Amino acid sequence: SCVSQSISPLEEKVDAVEGGVYSVSPLDTEKQVSVGDSVTLSCRYSTSDVYRIHWYHQYPPFNLDLILSVYESGGLNGSPPPGFSAKVQNKRVDLEISSAAVSDSVLYYCTLEPTVTINPATLYRT
Repeated sequence: SCVSQSISPLEEKVDAVEGGVYSVSPLDTEKQVSVGDSVTLSCRYSTSDVYRIHWYHQYPPFNLDLILSVYESGGLNGSPPPGFSAKVQNKRVDLEISSAAVSDSVLYYCTLEPTVTINPATLYRT
């Protein structure tokens, strides 16, 4: 028999940051997979001012652990844990788990890190 898992990406989240509104939403709210299966969790975002996208998982009761960070250009920031990878394309970011384990049955969140632009003239105001 197979063990099924529930892997839930984030709830829809909208943040207002100086210069814009950033929206992130999951493509699916729950996935059922068997141990050993590969699974892809996906989020869409609505802004082009994204520097990096972060994927977290949440173990009960409240611990959020960073899995990986990926640049909007698609490059990974650092080394993800074994079995995890990510890709970004067309304002969609996928978290790929190559071989699901029972311990992967937790909540998943993706968050955006906006590109921040600074007006250099304000840095030297006297």
